[in-house]
Amino acid sequence: MANPKNLVLNDVHVALGGNLIPFAGYNMAVRYTSDIEEHMTVRNGVGVFDVSHMGEFFVRGPKALALIQKVTSNDAAKLSIGQAQYSCLPNATGGIVDDLIVYKMAEEEYMLVVNASNIDKDWHWINENNSMGATLENASDNYCLFAVQGPKATAVLQKLTTVNLNEIKYYHFKQGAIAGAKEAIISATGYTGSGGFELYVKNEDALNVWNSIFEAGKEENIKPIGLGARDTLRMEMGFCLYGNDIDDTTSPIEAGLGWITKFTKEFINWEALKTQKEQGVTKKLVGFEMIDRGIPRHDYIIENEAGEEIGKVTSGTQSPVLGKGIGLGYVKPAFAAPGTTIFIAVRKRKLKAHVKKLPLISLN
Repeated sequence: MANPKNLVLNDVHVALGGNLIPFAGYNMAVRYTSDIEEHMTVRNGVGVFDVSHMGEFFVRGPKALALIQKVTSNDAAKLSIGQAQYSCLPNATGGIVDDLIVYKMAEEEYMLVVNASNIDKDWHWINENNSMGATLENASDNYCLFAVQGPKATAVLQKLTTVNLNEIKYYHFKQGAIAGAKEAIISATGYTGSGGFELYVKNEDALNVWNSIFEAGKEENIKPIGLGARDTLRMEMGFCLYGNDIDDTTSPIEAGLGWITKFTKEFINWEALKTQKEQGVTKKLVGFEMIDRGIPRHDYIIENEAGEEIGKVTSGTQSPVLGKGIGLGYVKPAFAAPGTTIFIAVRKRKLKAHVKKLPLISLN
């Protein structure tokens, strides 16, 4: 295994007291203070994640859309310039190569944002399927990405740009100057459910942008946020994490991602997925909330009342907002309806839980 890479602002995270661990090929801060404190900072105020490990590919030219339509499950033809779209890369065997966000930057220009752990895999996969000759650029090493998240994020960032942030709708973006970075991408996206923006900036602008954000957010008690809180925040929302809840063996239909799987076009393995959608699946991804005290963990067995195995936990944690255990997992379809009682096998105990409609928390 190669040594993990450092983020551009690695020294900043060390100076901030970040507890750095290897994650997805990079040294990343798992926390700076405590997971709960950082989680609640994002839910109630504003926090900043350095997620510069994510990958950015540009697809350009007259065949750009044709390639994206072939390799992604969602319908990118519906995108207008300045709009983003959640999608996935289906593989040829019914699973998912990766989930990603597709940005329409201009006519005949798109940016694909992929998971850090899958940068090389995705790059090879897209190139392998580029039979139409679109122009591809892997710009992953040229950009930093800061997720400024929480209900106070807009107010903080508005101090740093003349772009009217209130005009950027969810899953839309604008290109413009922010905090001295002239060519930033300001995107109303995030992995927390608490609102805010993701800022794509060139590496040379990163330190100044980071410092400017924290200076602008002093009155709002802005804080750096680590991977620990990123995970608990996304679990409360029921957002999938690649490698846990979706992977090369899980289909988008099983994962509840039918809404990003559009059969109005042909894409890789579309016929098999269409058949699966029409005929039904043998397992479904659900969210659940613990009734008995206990924290569900990845790979714990899910049982019915009779003690028969009906599925597995894919993600689990203690929800800071609810003060109880929550999780995601695959179960047989008969147990997937909200309100269904299931049981999580924790060592020799069988802990009761209820299937819940996502998200698992209510946000104002």
